Amino acid sequence: MSMAPRSSGKARRGKEEADEAPVVIGLTGASGAPIALRVLEGLHAARVPVELIASESGALVLKEECGKSVEDLRPLVRAIHGEKDFMSRVASGSTPTRGMAIVPCSSNTLAKIAHGMGDTLVTRAAHVHLKERRPLVLVPRETPLSIFTLRNMAAVTEAGAFLLIASPPYYLKDRSLEAQVGYLAGKVLDHLGVTHSLYRGWKADE
Repeated sequence: MSMAPRSSGKARRGKEEADEAPVVIGLTGASGAPIALRVLEGLHAARVPVELIASESGALVLKEECGKSVEDLRPLVRAIHGEKDFMSRVASGSTPTRGMAIVPCSSNTLAKIAHGMGDTLVTRAAHVHLKERRPLVLVPRETPLSIFTLRNMAAVTEAGAFLLIASPPYYLKDRSLEAQVGYLAGKVLDHLGVTHSLYRGWKADE
């Protein structure tokens, strides 16, 4: 009589934990809140749990650009954390996650990550993802760029983060702002390994 490997139960539990692991989303005070909203909608559609960290300035931009409060996002996420909630589970590398995206990522947040500062839950969680070698996607939306920002971008890239500039795709047949937002949100999900239907790639119809 054949025996199943003793490790099969452990492997199954490990897969279940991976399937249930959340994506961490940081919302900071740069323009681009509609991209964050579309990312959250895409993750919700894919049934991926989300741990949302919202800074005070991020909440203000969300209200200004989307007409929504952070509380309005609760149906799309598993939990909402404040930027000073250092007792949150996402502040620890022992909490499994699928990755993290900071969208939009302010220049101030970028600078703190580049220089190893973890004075908010957003930057602390970002450093957790870097040290644990998990995907970290940063979505700045700023122009023009100062030499300081360019150096910070180089530093975070060298540390292992994905830098996804919120640049509009001009090759889309639908060039509406809504389509461009969907494209950028889809690129974030691509780098987090989440299946979506937010955009079609270059010459996908051919």
